[in-house]
Amino acid sequence: MAKVTISLDSDLAIEVMLLAGTRSPQDAVELIVRDYLARGHRTEARTGNVADQDRLADRRSAPEEGR
Repeated sequence: MAKVTISLDSDLAIEVMLLAGTRSPQDAVELIVRDYLARGHRTEARTGNVADQDRLADRRSAPEEGR
């Protein structure tokens, strides 16, 4: 996997390290990004993705029958 170098404000890096419970800013940022992505995948699994929204929007805009 390719590596990317990112510059962060030192205060932000320290907060991330404290939140993640690591001693390395690189490890802390990696853990937080992995967690963010995992949460996104869990949310998509529960709610569907963008393609599902288009499919469901057609149902909601149609008038209800039998009223």
